Amino acid sequence: MIFLLDANVLITANSTYYPLDQIPEFWSWVYYQATSGRIKIPREIMEEIEAGRKDDDPLLDWIRTPEIKAALLLDESVDAALVQHVVSSGYAPDLRDDEVEKIGRDPFLIAYALAGPEDRTVVTTEVSRPSTQRANRKVPDVCQALGAMSCGPFALNKALGFSTGWKTTG
Repeated sequence: MIFLLDANVLITANSTYYPLDQIPEFWSWVYYQATSGRIKIPREIMEEIEAGRKDDDPLLDWIRTPEIKAALLLDESVDAALVQHVVSSGYAPDLRDDEVEKIGRDPFLIAYALAGPEDRTVVTTEVSRPSTQRANRKVPDVCQALGAMSCGPFALNKALGFSTGWKTTG
């Protein structure tokens, strides 16, 4: 199984429950899982994370470390037809420019999951809201509509066995 991370997964982890300077075990575990091929970030999502740079951002400093970035990066090219399918079937076939801007790079993330539906899961902090439409749709709902698997970050942690003592148990 390959877990494809949405930008919000690492951003939220660092800003709330797993700050880099307080829970370094989590970040070591993420790197280990990335080197093992279980956690990846598509190029378009990596670019989204890097574009959010703030001064003295420890997450961006960490993710830009060459060996960490290389381990996390999903080394594939996106299938443009799959991205278009995600946009037209998952959101709406007639999105306006402002709506396309609002959905951002989420269609790329979902397209990568669809490229290997048997062994790929999108991980996002977004919460399902089935009643939303068009550009307001949430990643889990688009995934479900298109047949891609998705989960939240704590389901990822459970599936891959994260604990603060993971190095001694794994």
